[in-house]
Amino acid sequence: MGSPPEPLRVGFVTGATPDKWAGVWRERYPRERLELVPVSEAEQESSLRDGTIDLALVRLPVDRDGLHVITLYDEVPVVVAGHEHLVAAADEVVLADLVDEQLVLPHRSGWQPDAPQLAWPPMTEREAVETVAAGTGIVILPMSVARLHHRRDVVTRPVVDLAPTSVALAWLVARDDERAQRFVGVVRGRSARSSR
Repeated sequence: MGSPPEPLRVGFVTGATPDKWAGVWRERYPRERLELVPVSEAEQESSLRDGTIDLALVRLPVDRDGLHVITLYDEVPVVVAGHEHLVAAADEVVLADLVDEQLVLPHRSGWQPDAPQLAWPPMTEREAVETVAAGTGIVILPMSVARLHHRRDVVTRPVVDLAPTSVALAWLVARDDERAQRFVGVVRGRSARSSR
């Protein structure tokens, strides 16, 4: 008897939640293993291109050359600050409210406060939230990432004039096979009997 087929490896960027789709896959295709692989935003594209994963829930933008990309949903950007910070008094903020702050983690948009910035060491999103919880600076994250690292000693508020980030399903055009299309069908909500 031959060895079982390789599992379908689906990467997911921090904050994305593939569980719903993985559950549908396992129900529909119980004999085909699905493996969920966490990837950082920095490695999401290289993991697809080098074959480490077959498909991925990525945070846009990515280089679309050679990739199929289906945008799934947008994420609201939020500022995370210590619970005694001034933003705690607001329901939402605009970037102008944050111009005098220390931004402990560079924001993907390139936006920076006007205030001279300290030389922050590289840190993960979790470390950035821990830093702001200590009352030092702010961090701007997609809402899903802020929720993942939520603590009682921080507050989050939407930043209404900052563009949302988008989460998409991506896979290599060269690896657009039957399994990939079945997973795309699951993500798009196709019934088990529907065709492409």
